[in-house]
Amino acid sequence: MKIIGLTGGIGSGKSVLANEFSKNYIQVYNSDERAKFLMNNSVDLKDSLIKCFGSNTYIDDSLNKTYLSSLIFNNRKSLELMNSIVHPQVEKDFMCWMKTKDENYVIYESALIFETGSYKRNDFNILVTSDLSVRIKRIMNRDKIDKSLAMLKINNQWKDEKKIPLADYIFVNSTIDENILTVKKLVTYFNSIYK
Repeated sequence: MKIIGLTGGIGSGKSVLANEFSKNYIQVYNSDERAKFLMNNSVDLKDSLIKCFGSNTYIDDSLNKTYLSSLIFNNRKSLELMNSIVHPQVEKDFMCWMKTKDENYVIYESALIFETGSYKRNDFNILVTSDLSVRIKRIMNRDKIDKSLAMLKINNQWKDEKKIPLADYIFVNSTIDENILTVKKLVTYFNSIYK
């Protein structure tokens, strides 16, 4: 089974594209959703996070996102530490998920494909890009935060310029109609090469 990585910075629209792939009957693994699930349900992962970030990491056995966000978005080392704890668990979960699929290829959606090095194991990597001002507006609307916090989130990820040389395909997120058409072309392409 082939793995197609789908990545992009926060607010780039990679989830919109992942949904378009799903509409075309392509199996998509959403690493962000699975990470949230695992962080709330894996005893080992919870223990590791509490050990590193303290007992305030969970309230009534649920992840304290506000507390954890305040730690990781203001401290690069804390962000890297959290990713080093969570990413291996997500990777293990993805491999188990793949074993349940009988497909020629699947989509692995993750904001951190290049940062974690998982792009190396993928057969093809798609990078979704979008204008910075559009990304800022999306993040502000989605997360109900101000511009400075949106920029802080953006600046905690690699810049597109660093990712572009590592990608096999650059997807410039524009209009919905263009996105649908491009996804259909990509599905046709993948169906032809991953038989």
